[in-house]
Amino acid sequence: MQIVSYEPALSKVWNDLVLFSRNATFLLDRRFMDYHSDRFTDVSLLFYRGKRLLGLLPASAHGTSVVSHGGLTYGGFVLAADAHAQDVGEMLEAAAEYYRARGFNELTIKPIPAIYHSYPSDDELYWLYRHGARLTARGLSSAIRFDVAIPFSTLRMRKVQTARAAGLMVEETADATDFHEYWEVLTEVLQKRHQHRPVHTIDEILRLRDSFPENIVLFVVRRPRDRKIVGGTLLFLTLEVAHAQYIAASDEGRETGALDLLFYHVIGDLRESSMHYLDFGISTEDAGRYLNEGLNFQKEGYGARSVVYDAYTVGL
Repeated sequence: MQIVSYEPALSKVWNDLVLFSRNATFLLDRRFMDYHSDRFTDVSLLFYRGKRLLGLLPASAHGTSVVSHGGLTYGGFVLAADAHAQDVGEMLEAAAEYYRARGFNELTIKPIPAIYHSYPSDDELYWLYRHGARLTARGLSSAIRFDVAIPFSTLRMRKVQTARAAGLMVEETADATDFHEYWEVLTEVLQKRHQHRPVHTIDEILRLRDSFPENIVLFVVRRPRDRKIVGGTLLFLTLEVAHAQYIAASDEGRETGALDLLFYHVIGDLRESSMHYLDFGISTEDAGRYLNEGLNFQKEGYGARSVVYDAYTVGL
């Protein structure tokens, strides 16, 4: 197994494997990864056997630790279709040797959750176990499988009816003005309820949307009298999963059931797509030690059930 350290000249080679891999999503595309490259020291690797590119490891350096990847929800090994389990074991050993030789003392991997895989790809979980990796974080997310979706709870359906009675409307929009307006709603909600701001600025989101117009879409909820946005969500669309990002509703939107109508509409639309899941994202904090039970209860009211986002750390 030969290792090549990533450099920008390899971006096309990297992106081609991401596109045709059995477990990656567009978040591992360099056009997405590199939007915040100024915030991270990249130590990503490509793995070859002869001339065959078998895998990638998106990674960033954090002191004496390597994380795959520090700026992304998940990372881990991106695998070619013809990479076998033994190959992945050799990739992990080669990566450990490479990072150890450069003074790092631990490697943390956040595997891509299985619902995102286009073909079974749990190889790295086996080899992490074999190398004595510790489970160091477990976030609890909630997801719906469209073909066997559990119906909305009675409470959530009542909220849908409230939203309909208020005349609220759900729309998909690509208009930059709507993005700006929704980001103002989102920022106000996050500051008021959680005392922080969106991870992405509006300019960053618009740049990413322009790079991935088929993958990043905005749904908003409007009130009828002036079309003011009172709720919404950004969806990251991958081959298998629609991931709801930045879900928010104004005080008026919360009172009138904006998010309930939003997801009732979105789930109905996505049921006709080729995707299999809607992932609402994690409801946990502090590496999974705290569960926001109210938030989790709301997501489960839409018919979602649990998916874990893990992190494993192996000493080098």
